Amino acid sequence: MFSHLAPEGSEGLGRNVNLGVNRDGEHRMGTTIMAMSYAGGVVMGADSRTSTGSYVANRVSDKLTSVAERIYCCRSGSAADTQAVSDIVRYYLDAHTVELGRPPLVKTAASLFQELCYNNKDRLQASIICAGWDAKDGGQVFALPLGGALVKQDWAIGGSGSTYVYGFVDANYKKNMTKDECLEFTAKAISLAMARDGSSGGVIRLASIDESGVERHYIPGDRLPYMPEKDVTGEPQVLQKGPTTTKVQ
Repeated sequence: MFSHLAPEGSEGLGRNVNLGVNRDGEHRMGTTIMAMSYAGGVVMGADSRTSTGSYVANRVSDKLTSVAERIYCCRSGSAADTQAVSDIVRYYLDAHTVELGRPPLVKTAASLFQELCYNNKDRLQASIICAGWDAKDGGQVFALPLGGALVKQDWAIGGSGSTYVYGFVDANYKKNMTKDECLEFTAKAISLAMARDGSSGGVIRLASIDESGVERHYIPGDRLPYMPEKDVTGEPQVLQKGPTTTKVQ
């Protein structure tokens, strides 16, 4: 019954004690990722938990990855696979930018993600949302689920936590929301998923991308828009705003 505890004569919870938790498996981002477009740009968001089985390997990972100056991707699936794919896309986009002498289009980045994910679909576990702004088409969101399909959408969600909030997003999404409304809506949707999904957690990282550049936003774990413990104490569930915005140079 207690076989997972330290044997008699050992020093209790020492460094070599096996508590039945696998720390040696592949790092996976059972996660919640989301992106929305608005007039003039896009908003992207994600939680920060990276897990290895039931073990939380990283509580504050950054799942919003830059592949160009105004193009980011949200990563879910195998951490190694998605990091490798985003690195390759960034390399190709850098070369593409030098060759053309201008920033790449968002759909170019999304097409590169699709080519890599589709041609290697039997070897990758990568679900990606590619979003950003370009001078030709403005803000755009592309969803790339497992298998390498490519779909342009007004909003996209992914990861294990997304199954808990599809209904919330369907019921509450409105076209032509402002940037601030998109930031608040994305933060609330991700916090709702984090409350239900054991593979999502930590903090919320957000990014707003438009013609002027990229702003990164951060909501710590004790200031989330929705926290289940507040339902017990009777505290209001509100987005607590604070000095959490940084401009990406």
